[in-house]
Amino acid sequence: MDNEKMMRMPVPSADSVKVAVRVRPFSQREKNSGSRCVISMHSRTTTTIQDPKNPEHVKTFTFDLAYWSHSGFHKDQNGILISADPTSKFASQRDVSHDIGRGILDNAWQGYNATLLAYGQTGSGKSYSMIGYGANKGLIPSVCEELFQMIENQESNQEYQVTFSMLEINEQIRDLLSSTRKPGGLKVREDQQLGFYVEGLKSVPCENYAQMERLMEQGARTRTTASTSVNASSSRSHMVATIQFKQVFLDRALTRQSSINLVDLAGSERQKCSGSEGDRLREGSQVNLSLTNLGNVISALADAALGKKVLHVPYRNSVLTKLLQSALGGNSRTTLIAAVSPADICYEETLSTLRYAERAKRVRNNAVVNTWTLARESRTENNAPLPRRGNSGVAEQSAHFLAQHHVGTLAARGTWTHLLEQARTEWAQQYAAMAQERQLMKTLPHLLNVNEDPQFTGVLKYFIPAGSCDAGQAASNGITLQGLGISDKHASFTNLDGKVTVTPYSKCKVVVNGVPITTRTKLQHLDRIILGSNSAYLYVGFPSEQGSEDWCKFDDFFQLERAAAGVSVDKLGALVGKGDGRPDPSVLAVFQDYVKLMPLVAEVNQMSEELKKGLKMELKVKNLASSDSRGYDLHTEVMVKVTNQRTHEVWIWSKAKFINRKFLMEELYQRFLDGEDSYVTQEDDPFWDPVEVVHLGSAHIWLQTLAYCMQLEDQVEFLNCDGLEEAVLHIRIGPCSPAGQSHDKEDVVIDPLELLGKRMDFQIHIVGCLGVKWLKEDAKRGIQMGYRIYDLANTLYTKPVWKTVNPQIEETVHFAALSTSQEFLHYLQTNAFIVDLWGLQEGCVELSCSQLDLMVTDEGHIVVDTKKMSCVKDMSQITSNQTSELHQKVLRLEQETELLRKVNRALREENIFLKQSLEKISSGQQAHKLSNTLKVTGMTAQLPSAKEINQMCTQQASCDKEFAKALKVFYQGMTVARGQLLRLRQWIPPEDDQMLRPFVHQQSQMLKDFGDLPESSLWKLKMTNDIALIVKKKKEYLLHIKWA
Repeated sequence: MDNEKMMRMPVPSADSVKVAVRVRPFSQREKNSGSRCVISMHSRTTTTIQDPKNPEHVKTFTFDLAYWSHSGFHKDQNGILISADPTSKFASQRDVSHDIGRGILDNAWQGYNATLLAYGQTGSGKSYSMIGYGANKGLIPSVCEELFQMIENQESNQEYQVTFSMLEINEQIRDLLSSTRKPGGLKVREDQQLGFYVEGLKSVPCENYAQMERLMEQGARTRTTASTSVNASSSRSHMVATIQFKQVFLDRALTRQSSINLVDLAGSERQKCSGSEGDRLREGSQVNLSLTNLGNVISALADAALGKKVLHVPYRNSVLTKLLQSALGGNSRTTLIAAVSPADICYEETLSTLRYAERAKRVRNNAVVNTWTLARESRTENNAPLPRRGNSGVAEQSAHFLAQHHVGTLAARGTWTHLLEQARTEWAQQYAAMAQERQLMKTLPHLLNVNEDPQFTGVLKYFIPAGSCDAGQAASNGITLQGLGISDKHASFTNLDGKVTVTPYSKCKVVVNGVPITTRTKLQHLDRIILGSNSAYLYVGFPSEQGSEDWCKFDDFFQLERAAAGVSVDKLGALVGKGDGRPDPSVLAVFQDYVKLMPLVAEVNQMSEELKKGLKMELKVKNLASSDSRGYDLHTEVMVKVTNQRTHEVWIWSKAKFINRKFLMEELYQRFLDGEDSYVTQEDDPFWDPVEVVHLGSAHIWLQTLAYCMQLEDQVEFLNCDGLEEAVLHIRIGPCSPAGQSHDKEDVVIDPLELLGKRMDFQIHIVGCLGVKWLKEDAKRGIQMGYRIYDLANTLYTKPVWKTVNPQIEETVHFAALSTSQEFLHYLQTNAFIVDLWGLQEGCVELSCSQLDLMVTDEGHIVVDTKKMSCVKDMSQITSNQTSELHQKVLRLEQETELLRKVNRALREENIFLKQSLEKISSGQQAHKLSNTLKVTGMTAQLPSAKEINQMCTQQASCDKEFAKALKVFYQGMTVARGQLLRLRQWIPPEDDQMLRPFVHQQSQMLKDFGDLPESSLWKLKMTNDIALIVKKKKEYLLHIKWA
């Protein structure tokens, strides 16, 4: 390793929290999605992030260390990631361990407490930096290994005592090194001198790194086993590994005590979920609370460091912040490593992580060296024997987390030598079990667990012995499995004659390589098996079939297979794709969310079934087939549709709300598994919500006809989030007089600019709705419709209609633009009028509009196009008819003025010509005068007279009127054709093969009718008037004006 790349953590002058940022490579799914890197690091201290939606928007952060692990690397022969060449700025696991890990150990050897916090969203590489994977060891194993290497190189007149403990904070505190689980979890206690500590936490003495490595494996196994009950990952809990390191200097009668605390925090997106908008239970989850409170503590300490007055630092608001009190603002030297994703689809989370890290670096601690003088009496007391406690094999003591330990902590319970003897007995038992497991792996096929978190993958092994054995939750089974949707007897595995088969029991879900099975199925090496809702396993065949596979890569297959039943990236790309055929990046981001949420939805459905909640959840993609009023695609996002199967009530949850609710459901389900009382009140039940109005779909009605003062009557489909027809809207939109009388054909305009500055009245008449699926599903339901137009401040809603499949609305609203603006005319020509269909349920609050913010005319009509109106009251002094007459006079004056300008230009040219002629006096003067006279006479003759001007105006009006009539006929035909095309596009082939032939016949007839419509429209256009003659007259008029 080059010396330039190996840096020590800077020694703090005021014990401020040191912050390092690390960016990981693209995941395989991000590569497949064509993600773009938005992170750059131009030095070892600066990190820059670019907004993918606004590339000019760049933010730069400065931290103590910045690790570029995104590119510039390859694997060596041992599988370790190293720099690809000497010029690469790639930061490997060794680089991170040398900088941060060595700094932690240096502080520990000096007698300081040291803490390392890992923060970042799920999948950002946080656990990889802390734990590592395969040959690439993370910070925790590297620190442990180097600690014992340093101990071996020390002098013999010193004694070193190392203990290791490991806990998990989820809804409860779980001891990961204990074989028994205490109901309700461990408790946090407080001592006046020692501070907060976990009561009853097992702390195991270690003599070498191999023993500590076994303990970490044991903790990972316990953590994985516990997570399978609800298919959780490390991102859903905090993990804390604590090393108590005591140095006893026998020649100087001196003791140094330090606590090394290595904390892998839950995924930072949980903190975001805890603040999800619109969720009444947004602060319910304990882990969500702990992350939120941790942020509050850091913010308070950062404000205090800036000199702001802080009355209270909320350490006591959560278990996590209690245990981290010394690490943040107390007696510890603390380092935070922030792991970030490089992908553009993770921009918001990455930016949030960087801002979080920026606040954390302002926090200041007050670390002191923990040393004591070892009195002779204390040394004598330290040799007292330790009484044995039961059959645990290893003494359990209260591991005082992040607290000062006085010399009698272990002395009160026995000698260090006796503790080691007890530990060695347990080590021997564990080594025997490990040797047996290795032997079985060489002889028997087995199942390996696969988890979205690499550190959980391959931890659990289930061996398939010769013969037949059942698999399920019952303890009597040959293979005992835990997980949602796994029955007591779920499936039977048979190992005979070198072949392994699996047979599901009745109604038990078993999926092999993405295909559900119901009968005996032969397994091949590396087959992917899903049991129950979401428990994923990899089948490892006989030793002769095995190779050196990377188990972690198989999680991508599982994720895609889980999503296959719902929606595929090809479908998303086809619906909202780019012109070059590649899926849109925003759609790919939605697909990633869809894939991640699919197993979570399956878990929640299983929990609902076991807890008898009666809810069914399914994923939907919001705005997948929707567009705004201009036809542009709306922002797509994943949402969850929740249906109560007993009452048929429906809710729509956002992604953040669903994830937050799932955490709360897990807590409730865990209580159910533990045999505790799982009853909660309705208000606290994460499976319940008040009845609400549900958005069913949207209909788009284009408004070009209104810009030409033409009537429109149409039937338009309401399209739901899947792009399917939810209902059909019958609507009329047309211009009218201020009194509400509809315009006739004579009022059609050829150019929308003719309406500029004039008053424009129009009516929107919603006739009704046809075939509402929402009402077909439950006759007790109702519907409402809502719409806005242009700059209208509020959404207008129709009256609610209940218990009718084809509701008749028959509501008309009169709108008026008092002085039509250019912007409003542009809106009419380019935008659509959007009507939203809302579903009503019994007990929900009906939608209504406040009339206070609406501007109305004297006649009571709603005013639109008010952006350029300086004062409505002043305009009310002039009647609408007077305003219209004034504008008509102005337009006539402008036309006459333009004609006079043409005459003036001709006279000016004549004058110039005469002046030039007078200056050229020559022998042929008379001939020139005659020529000039003739030319002037000719030019004057070309000037139009007043009578000709009137004839030209009359001719223009006649041409325009005839052309408008012909255009209206043609446009009406095209409107019918457009509606026919929309209906053709929305038709879906029936699943029943018997119905396919009538469907094809009907489609063929509709296609024939559609083909006849344009031809018919053109024929009507020719029959109505001779368009060629109209155009010819128009051209003659324009040419006459041009040469005039």
